[in-house]
Amino acid sequence: MFRIVLFQPEIPPNTGNVIRLCANTGAELHLIKPLGFDLDRRSVRRAGLDYHWMTAVHVHEDFAACREALACAVAPAARWYAIETGGRRRYDEVRYAAGDVLLFGSERHGLPAPLLEELGEDAVLSIPMREGNRSLNLSNAVTLVTYEAWRQNDFAIRSLAAAGSPLEMPTQPLSD
Repeated sequence: MFRIVLFQPEIPPNTGNVIRLCANTGAELHLIKPLGFDLDRRSVRRAGLDYHWMTAVHVHEDFAACREALACAVAPAARWYAIETGGRRRYDEVRYAAGDVLLFGSERHGLPAPLLEELGEDAVLSIPMREGNRSLNLSNAVTLVTYEAWRQNDFAIRSLAAAGSPLEMPTQPLSD
């Protein structure tokens, strides 16, 4: 239904939670390197990332490679939204459509300014919080925005694979 992109995630359990979220909502997950963890079988199991077989997980060398891969796979109407502290629009003020891309930054650094500029001001969304707080946990933020997008689409359960996008494992096979 939606494509979730994690830019340089650092904490394995956060990514594990997002993989589980994708498995349960039909979303597709894209991870942009460098990752703060290994994708070998032992690390995946230990970090709770072992839901990867239930959803599409793609690993990209950098943001440009991810954009290129999704440009080939995503319908022209799909939009990119970056969820970042300081965005001028709230995440719930957008009308999401199937295939939209939801981009989240790393736990410590968020998203780089040049990347946000590339997407444009209208594509940068925020989650309201009490003043003085830094941010929500990454997996909580992804869950909040994904469920809002899914709710707006009447919780339609339609995988992107069914729409013509192949389900695939990470580009690097899991090893022992």
